[in-house]
Amino acid sequence: MIFTNSDGGARGNPGPGAIGIIIRREGNILLKHSEFIGKQVTNNVAEYEALIKALELVLRYTKDEVTCVVDSELIYKQLMGKYRVKHPKMLELFLVVQRMQDKFRKVRYMHVSRWDKFQQMADELLNQELDSKGYKKFGKK
Repeated sequence: MIFTNSDGGARGNPGPGAIGIIIRREGNILLKHSEFIGKQVTNNVAEYEALIKALELVLRYTKDEVTCVVDSELIYKQLMGKYRVKHPKMLELFLVVQRMQDKFRKVRYMHVSRWDKFQQMADELLNQELDSKGYKKFGKK
């Protein structure tokens, strides 16, 4: 089984945003990816952008089953149909995720805490991306 751990974040919310992704099989990391996604991004939009990129990247490895791991409770509950998607930009991204699912035999979603080992790695990737673009964490020089 292949897993993706995706994380998105923005400094300022909205503010400069980035994504971090880990793709793994049986604990072995197949791919690490990070990307700057814009100067005025919300955390929730960044989370969706990260999931979409994870689904795009995992197609290199499988079209069968994939488990997508996220730490955003809001995104997870929207994907599971427990919460409605009201925000227009988030709805647009939610629909992209729905279309991406059709490229796989089965997509599962799993919610984990931000302290999950692989989730922390994805978070670290996005923060390194923001740091490398000159967007330092608040309070850091």
